[in-house]
Amino acid sequence: MQVILKEDVANLGYTDDIVTVKDGYGRNYLIPQKKAVIASKSAISVLNENKRQRMHKLEKIKNDAVALASKMEGISLTIGAKTSSSGSIFGSVSNIQVAEELTRQGFEIDRKIILIREPVKEVGSYKALVKLHKEVLVEIPFEVVSES
Repeated sequence: MQVILKEDVANLGYTDDIVTVKDGYGRNYLIPQKKAVIASKSAISVLNENKRQRMHKLEKIKNDAVALASKMEGISLTIGAKTSSSGSIFGSVSNIQVAEELTRQGFEIDRKIILIREPVKEVGSYKALVKLHKEVLVEIPFEVVSES
């Protein structure tokens, strides 16, 4: 079944993408949650017209994302965490702590667009990906230190 996404869906696609999904996933989840519509001929023609009209707006959004990415290029974060004597963190560091530290440095970034690939359970250096736009990714290095 082909559907047109109305919003970004993780591991599937972005808004206005036409994707192929299994019938059950489309009918039981995406369509009832208003995350997608069935990709009929009329829906595709409406989508193309809307895309054409929004092209300038989307270009501005992408340019803003590129500008923010260039500002974020040189930063590195230090995140304090309570640790045991062996250096293991009680709990873990997640995208929430990374977002809070970015906010302290003057960048209002939603935690949902921050991706940390490996679990952060020890003191050390790690990298987080910030997905500012579907074509603009920024890699932010951060260091986890022991907090007294």
